[in-house]
Amino acid sequence: MKRPIIAISCLLLATTLWAADAELTLRTDALLQLPDPVSNNAVTAVTVDKIEYIVSFAGIGSGLEHSDTHARTFVLSGATNEWIEHAPVSGDDGRLAATAESVGELAYVFGGYSVAEDGAEVSTPWVHSFDPETGEFVERSPMPVPVDDAVSFSYKNRFIYLVSGWHDLGNVNLVQRYDTVSDTWTQATPIPGTTLFGHAGGIVGNNIVYCDGVAVLPHADRSRSFAASKECWLGIIDNEDSRRIDWRPLAAHPGLPRYRMAAAGIAPLNGVLFLGGSENPYNFNGMGYDGNPSEPVRDGLFMSFETFEWQVIKQNNTASMDHRGLLPFQGGWVIVGGMLPEQTVSSAVSKYLLR
Repeated sequence: MKRPIIAISCLLLATTLWAADAELTLRTDALLQLPDPVSNNAVTAVTVDKIEYIVSFAGIGSGLEHSDTHARTFVLSGATNEWIEHAPVSGDDGRLAATAESVGELAYVFGGYSVAEDGAEVSTPWVHSFDPETGEFVERSPMPVPVDDAVSFSYKNRFIYLVSGWHDLGNVNLVQRYDTVSDTWTQATPIPGTTLFGHAGGIVGNNIVYCDGVAVLPHADRSRSFAASKECWLGIIDNEDSRRIDWRPLAAHPGLPRYRMAAAGIAPLNGVLFLGGSENPYNFNGMGYDGNPSEPVRDGLFMSFETFEWQVIKQNNTASMDHRGLLPFQGGWVIVGGMLPEQTVSSAVSKYLLR
């Protein structure tokens, strides 16, 4: 049952991206509140008949308990500035860390994981396309290896890549390529670096970049542990065979590695923008694997494909973490929900304008 919800506009803030030899400006435009607070939600933007939409799939609500995970679907129409709640994502009562991308006039949502009352987590294999105009879901071919907390990229308005991520009991090195035309899966060149979950990245043309996330560390005298990874990788997709990716290590960004940043490739700037995230990796409730509450990072990062150098964003906007994407929408870049300081689940939708 669809439920229209009027978006609320509030607050204008400014933020500046600084570099030694350049200055880019980011301005936070009107914040459009979600119907309800949600974090770790899969998000994507899609255009249908020249109308832009933002879609949010699944996630976790304010209570941050296993019972607060859900599969709700929210759609923001750029034509009406209204949120509409559609039918939930099929396949499970609730899921976290799903991945979403758009190709053509459809959004696609992949995987995620469910959390049982005893804390057991299971990666889900389901894939669905979604029409933001009609609210219709269509089941697609499931992932060969179900993953959650993967980073994803859309390429040539046809293919969607899922890079690394967590599968049930550990991270995988797989790059799984989904063909939206044939509804089939192919394995692309695996990543050569550390396997990860909760990493972030973006694509411009055939250049992929992903950074950070969480690695699994083995120990001789105790059980494995989780630790942040500082690795960054460039992947160059072959123009003739998009299964082949030339992976090359990149210099790490300034500061500590981060977990669950919002990120996207910015074609006009020929680089990738990273915003938010946390320097202390955490479980679904925002509590760090080290036993301490995790807090978000305020500063953002930008990496240029021309120089492969990093710039640090000093901003005044509220710090946030637990993101699954940074979305193009109405000339800006948008963060949807997430966690604010003190593990507060957010309903804010922040739109950044590049200057």
